[in-house]
Amino acid sequence: MDNKQQAVRENYARISYEIAQAADKSGRKPEDIAFMAVTKTVDPVYVNEAIDCGISLLGENRVQEWQSKRDAYRAGIPVDFIGALQSNKVKYLIGSIRLIHSVDRMSLAQEIDRQAAKHGIIQDILLEVNIGGEDTKSGIAPAELPALLTQVGELPNVNVKGLMTIPPPCSDTRFLEAMEELFLRTKEADPARMQILSMGMSDDYAQAIEHGSNLVRVGSALFGARDYSKQ
Repeated sequence: MDNKQQAVRENYARISYEIAQAADKSGRKPEDIAFMAVTKTVDPVYVNEAIDCGISLLGENRVQEWQSKRDAYRAGIPVDFIGALQSNKVKYLIGSIRLIHSVDRMSLAQEIDRQAAKHGIIQDILLEVNIGGEDTKSGIAPAELPALLTQVGELPNVNVKGLMTIPPPCSDTRFLEAMEELFLRTKEADPARMQILSMGMSDDYAQAIEHGSNLVRVGSALFGARDYSKQ
């Protein structure tokens, strides 16, 4: 075992403890929170180390990178796609990805529906919300969510399972609070489809859990700083 593998083990233990603490604060159990390992730029040997520690869900950001690494991962571990997704790349995901987090427009949902129909499956997705209204991020405005939810609901081969967001980095929790309120309000109107709130990354996963997230996407806190030279 090299030093980085040992660091992954130590990081996994620390993050798991902090997830458990945050779950307790929010009145839930640790097993209520999905701990996703985000694998962007990470060598499969370290991803597999995390799986050996107990990680049971992976998150991929880029279609090409995932295709190049997927066969090196431990067999049987579900993978979600969490990055921005172009419609022409959807065909490479359907049938092998558990959940697509980043659906933010009807045209993308329609392409997912079309490709899923070819495979004879129903593809689970999340709708991405730009809770901070940032021009540099994808996602729909909160006010646009009800209309998109209604439109996507008419697609026979797509199943909305909840919402995803990447809040702006800030020193307080106002965007986490706003997303929690939006999720709860949407769930009250549509409880069957609001099962997952994917919110929280390496810098804010504990706070996100305390504000209702039940799926956190952790990369650098688990694997260390990303090495973009490997892309």
